[in-house]
Amino acid sequence: MRISILEVEETIQSVLAETMSSSGEIPDGLQEAENPAYEIGSKAIIEADHMPGMKGAVATIVGAYDTTAYSVTYYPTTGEEPVKDHKWVIHEELENAGEEPLEPGAEVTLNADHMEGMDGATAVIESAVDTTVYMVDFITTTGEKVENHKWLVESELSPVE
Repeated sequence: MRISILEVEETIQSVLAETMSSSGEIPDGLQEAENPAYEIGSKAIIEADHMPGMKGAVATIVGAYDTTAYSVTYYPTTGEEPVKDHKWVIHEELENAGEEPLEPGAEVTLNADHMEGMDGATAVIESAVDTTVYMVDFITTTGEKVENHKWLVESELSPVE
């Protein structure tokens, strides 16, 4: 059986789109943003390139929340190599995080399932930003549908012209 490079690329893109999608479940305690720059239902251009096919895609905003977003290095529960500078995990997705934002260097346990091996993983906070985070739906630049992607911060979106 021969598989073409195109078939391999299409399979990879499909798997990435599934990885970028989520159930849309919101963590306990997460508060909706009162005055988000991008209203629910509006469109924005994704400027982030967390994964292939994101940058330049048009997103539909499905949720906007005020919180602290963290970039983390985590050690997957699957035994894989550490994932460095993963963007983003929010304060409400950290086990026993308390009320106050955590500082870079803090060791935490993740209660997020954005990626395989993330839930229950040990992580180190690389950076923190108080911001509005957005959950979005979009079609990747390669044509794959992504639903309820968590999370983009405000600076990673730009207005649709």
